[in-house]
Amino acid sequence: MSGRAAGGEGAAVRGGALHDGAVSGGDDLPARLKGYEGRAATVGGVGKDPVNAPMIRHWCEAMGDTNPAYDGPDAVAPPTMLQAWTMGGLGGHPGRSGVYDELLRLLDGAGYTSVVATDCEQEYLRPLRPGDRITFDAVIESVSERKTTKLGTGFFITTRMDIRAGGELAGTHRFRILKYVPAHRNPKGRAGARDASRTAEPRTPEPSTVEPNAAEAISAGANTGEAKRRRPRPVINRDNAGFWEGVERHRLLIQRCTACGTLRFPWLPGCGACGSPDWDTVESGGEGTVYSYVVMHHPPFPAFDPPYAVGLIELAEGVRIVSNVVGVPHDQVRIGLPVRLEFQRYDEELELPVFRAADGSGDGSDPGTSAAREPVGIGGSAAREPVGSGGSAAREPLGSGGSRGSAAREPVSSRSSAAREPVGSSGSAARELRGPARSAAREPVGSGVSASSGLSDGPFAGRSGEGS
Repeated sequence: MSGRAAGGEGAAVRGGALHDGAVSGGDDLPARLKGYEGRAATVGGVGKDPVNAPMIRHWCEAMGDTNPAYDGPDAVAPPTMLQAWTMGGLGGHPGRSGVYDELLRLLDGAGYTSVVATDCEQEYLRPLRPGDRITFDAVIESVSERKTTKLGTGFFITTRMDIRAGGELAGTHRFRILKYVPAHRNPKGRAGARDASRTAEPRTPEPSTVEPNAAEAISAGANTGEAKRRRPRPVINRDNAGFWEGVERHRLLIQRCTACGTLRFPWLPGCGACGSPDWDTVESGGEGTVYSYVVMHHPPFPAFDPPYAVGLIELAEGVRIVSNVVGVPHDQVRIGLPVRLEFQRYDEELELPVFRAADGSGDGSDPGTSAAREPVGIGGSAAREPVGSGGSAAREPLGSGGSRGSAAREPVSSRSSAAREPVGSSGSAARELRGPARSAAREPVGSGVSASSGLSDGPFAGRSGEGS
């Protein structure tokens, strides 16, 4: 078995050096850092536990992975658990050398005191099975040239871990961090004033970068301070376009495998339970509970107003979705809190599903305007029907150039024959939305959608209380 999994880098690199010259550590710092390449970070590491069924079960429960390959007498471990078998816990590993720590101390002393993990990359060469004994070695594979990112200026450090089972190479794990000087601070040892961005007067942004109401306030001379920027747009592609079409109609659509009946969310091109590519959709009733949540305080972003709650919502249908919890103060969100779906408009183009606390009256501080869910069935009926049967009907873009509200497509009742009938009193045409077969083209909705953001106002992390 072979495979490959990679995570995206957490910082967008622009390249280049510091604007004001080198930090302390001397002009030879890059050369000294390069001297660490190829040096061992861990030698003769041994996994604290063999590959075992309890850890596999806990992992699968946490990830919601029900693949039958991970259970039973012939079970294998999920490939993405590769690093888990090497973790040393709070006590660490006796095989760790001091070279990696020495490299980090060198960068700390030169002023690069901040650190962020940017991405990891794994390669799978053979499956791991319960009972396998894990050994590993790690090497400092590369240290980049000095790079300037949005976070600040620093060096990317990549380590490569070779993981073996019974002496046979099972996979490799590459892990990359950025050691950097934050952009809003001067490098250590540099004289002069602090970054001008901290002391300059607030600058009025261009109207095109802010939400329409903020732009009007600026043009009217209102004292709005730093006006809000436009929120990031969701990534819409051929695999999830039908979901966003449903959002436009104030419907939360869940994929259903037509082969085995398994519901899945987020939208995927195939069923994770049986592998079938054929699907239809069912509409969520909108009821759910907070399965987990985090309160976002940092980092600040002009489009958002921290602190705010981001929840993992377990819908009554059994799937989970990440979105914002509104209508209740962030410090009153709790696991198990009943919530109800609504749609919140942030500007003339962006409307997102959010979840309002069902037993709270709200504090009136939620941005945007919310729309009540009113499902519209074929011929104006309020019934929510599953869509299609996974046939070959291709989904087409909405309207022209991504315009909203034109030719809205409604799910087709199983009692009708995919006829296009008027919806309610609006007169807009209802079109059948079905899961395409392999050859059916799926096209994104509209155009000009930037590749950024998902449903929530921020990242989600863990089943926990407040984030830091």
